[in-house]
Amino acid sequence: MGFWAKSLLIFKCLCDHGTQSLRQLAQQTGLAKSSVHRLTQAMERRDVHPESWVWETEVGRRWLTRLVVATLYTFGLKRGVGMGTISEFFSRLRLERQVGCSPSALRGVMQALEAALLETAGCWEKDGVAAGEVREIIGAVDETFLEQMILVFQDVPTGYIVHEEVADDRTYATWKAVVDARLTALGTEVLYLVSDRAKALIQLAEKGLECLSMPDFFHVVHDLIKCYSLALGRHLRHAQQELKAATEALARLRDGPMRLRMPPGQGVGGGAARRGDALGSSALHVSAPLGNPLAHPASLPHDGLGSPDLRRGCQPPAGDG
Repeated sequence: MGFWAKSLLIFKCLCDHGTQSLRQLAQQTGLAKSSVHRLTQAMERRDVHPESWVWETEVGRRWLTRLVVATLYTFGLKRGVGMGTISEFFSRLRLERQVGCSPSALRGVMQALEAALLETAGCWEKDGVAAGEVREIIGAVDETFLEQMILVFQDVPTGYIVHEEVADDRTYATWKAVVDARLTALGTEVLYLVSDRAKALIQLAEKGLECLSMPDFFHVVHDLIKCYSLALGRHLRHAQQELKAATEALARLRDGPMRLRMPPGQGVGGGAARRGDALGSSALHVSAPLGNPLAHPASLPHDGLGSPDLRRGCQPPAGDG
């Protein structure tokens, strides 16, 4: 029985029966008293955060194992994230007392994980070949450069790495030897091959595998973008200029009074100004030679009935009544 299995057994006993002596725990779990003492002390040291008890349960331990494996597989193996960064990630989750979070410990776990993945893939592959479940491959071939050049042969629909191998060159002969050996072991053939437009890869498809050679999608997208990128660029620049002009106009309206730009004489107040000028000139023309308007009632403005519009408190001169 492993360390975590013993810890889980003691934790279940404590949950079921409450606090007990070391002798009682040893009797109920069937473990040695010294082992119970050592394991309970370790549980007390791990119990430093509110969520710590979760990791002592069977469900919590399985979830924690899945978290570690998924993190190492996704970010360590597939994305090449360093063990120092992953170690910091686990520490920020406050898991340093539950799992080994040091970079060296995580590196050892990832190496074991890599070996287990390769072993599992090999077993599945053998089972598939024995059952006759291998189908034609829609392949993709390319080179990747890490510490050394690696030739990669992949099945496109599933993403399965059919083969990868370190090589000193990427000539047609090297590619042909690598791919033929793998296809012979699997007992299948390639339906068509996706690759860049390298001459060796085109020759591998058309001559070596006698199948259709297709350009990879990246280069197709690049060619399509080049066809309409200039037109899109013009539209984008025009839209950016209009946006800049609208932003500046909005800023002017917010900072100062609103001024509408309209043709002369047709703006707001233009007609009223002309009418005011006309009324002003008429008033000057009438009042200039009159002197005192009360002495000349005929000079006063009239209402619509033709009678003098006399101000309140003013009476007509005597003798006019």
